[in-house]
Amino acid sequence: MKVGINNKIKNFFNNPINIVTLIALAFLAYTVLVPLFKMINSTFLWKSEDIRFAAEAIPGEFTLYHWLRVLYSDISDSLFYGPLLNSLAIGVSVAIISMILGCGLAWLVVSTDIPFKRAIGFLTIIPYLFPSWVASMAWLGIFKNDKIGGSLGILQGLFHVNPPDWIAYGFVPIVASLSIHDSIYFYLIVGAALSSMNSQLSEAAKISGANTFKILKKIVFPIVLPSILSAFILIFSKAISSFAVPELLGAPVKFYTVSTMLYSSMRSRMVTEANVLSLILIVISMGTIAINQKLIGKRKSYVTVTGKGAAQKLISLGKARNIVGAAMLTMLVLISILPLLLILFQTFLLKDGNFNFNNLTLHYWIGESIYEINTGEPGIFHNETFLLGLKNSLYIAIMSSIIAALVGLILGYVISRGKGARLSKFIDQISFVPYLIPGISLSAIYISMFAKPTLFLPALYGSISLIILITIIKELPFTTRVGSSSMLQLGEELEEAAKINGANFYERFKRIILPLNKKSLFTSFLLVFIGAMKEMELIIMLVTPKTETLTTLTFYYTEKGFTQLTNAILIFTILIIIFVYFSATVFGKIDLSKGLGR
Repeated sequence: MKVGINNKIKNFFNNPINIVTLIALAFLAYTVLVPLFKMINSTFLWKSEDIRFAAEAIPGEFTLYHWLRVLYSDISDSLFYGPLLNSLAIGVSVAIISMILGCGLAWLVVSTDIPFKRAIGFLTIIPYLFPSWVASMAWLGIFKNDKIGGSLGILQGLFHVNPPDWIAYGFVPIVASLSIHDSIYFYLIVGAALSSMNSQLSEAAKISGANTFKILKKIVFPIVLPSILSAFILIFSKAISSFAVPELLGAPVKFYTVSTMLYSSMRSRMVTEANVLSLILIVISMGTIAINQKLIGKRKSYVTVTGKGAAQKLISLGKARNIVGAAMLTMLVLISILPLLLILFQTFLLKDGNFNFNNLTLHYWIGESIYEINTGEPGIFHNETFLLGLKNSLYIAIMSSIIAALVGLILGYVISRGKGARLSKFIDQISFVPYLIPGISLSAIYISMFAKPTLFLPALYGSISLIILITIIKELPFTTRVGSSSMLQLGEELEEAAKINGANFYERFKRIILPLNKKSLFTSFLLVFIGAMKEMELIIMLVTPKTETLTTLTFYYTEKGFTQLTNAILIFTILIIIFVYFSATVFGKIDLSKGLGR
């Protein structure tokens, strides 16, 4: 009996896939599960700093004080319930508006004979390439009034039209800015579902006398509903956990969300209360995704792709074809190009809000330090802080992209080659957990985890290594699915042949797996690079003066009121992202407009 067990153990460890699986499991447990459990545990313990709030506090002892303080105390309304209602209202509104914009655009581009499809596809992907708060900066550039002080927007400064406060700040501009940025996800997810649908279904209905509205209602809508629900939950989860846009457009008028209150709590050294808020955000995100899975699971499935192929016959828009095409182009230019032109224009204004010709300058690009201008901050190309942020951003983006792409492929290999084994399924589930955790919450988790030395790692807080690590972990759900999808298309015959010829696992991985998965690696690299270059929520609480990035520097300058410097950095960041994206499109034959993994 003992010999049989020993043989099983020996055979288990002789299989390199099992060893890789165990290493992957240990990595995921240490970087995903352990930090989460530590955070949960911290919310039920007294801390030494709690003595300033509660005299009965005994550090290290069990308590419900922090949960009661957030959920049932004199400050609960301002700390939690008010921001929660604001977050939920933003999430629902952004999801609905994005659904209308994204689904309508997807149907027009995929299913109709609308003209200018290539231009529309190009313009649609642009908002994804720039940070979500670019639209916020453009909004302020147009609608900012004199309520807060400082410079005025174009409407009041140039045309002497004073926008109402609810237009300039608060709920409306937050929803508008996030909807502009997030509708791209609806377009891509629903567009992919529409493109795989056999148009013979619509043709048969049309022959039977059904009009366009009835075809949409009875055929198209039921088939794409799972995709719509998935996109709705994705956008809702992103919107309720968004930080940068609500902070820029809401905080000046005391319009707070759970994310901005979490950040404020961390800055006020209410760390445990911030952890409670993080866990509540995580529970809300998990709950919405669970509801989505339940709704989709209850629906009937429709087989629309058969062995005959998915024939595509476009719906004719008739005489309205060119009008609709022009209208879509105009709308997308306003959404995609106008914000960039506006914030670019503002970088040339010596005094923001003054639109006279003699106020134009290149100071914020190439100017030397002059104390009277932004208390001596020089133009970005003479600004050591900007150059440090640029260096850090590129280093973080490149390193995290390379490592995340490789880790994603390895995890994808384990999941696909595990063939449904329990460990492989468990790894697949754990790798998805970071998707459920809002970025700012994951940041709070990693602060509590890595503020002190752990196991074989020193204290990482304040280091660039921690920012790279958290970026990799946050991107794992996407890189793992890209890797597993690619590996599922790769048969095991080549590996088996190499194994018979004496190649070990390292040689097989290097000479077979990596070359044949080159495109998926490139796709993962591109997704992570773009995400890392425009990331703020995930790292805002982790950066120090030495690890400042371009995005966190824009946030710092915005808080200081240095609008032109903020916009110059944003433009430069966007140019880098666009350059990398189009390089990938030309040389790597990768087009995110045909499918987006994030």
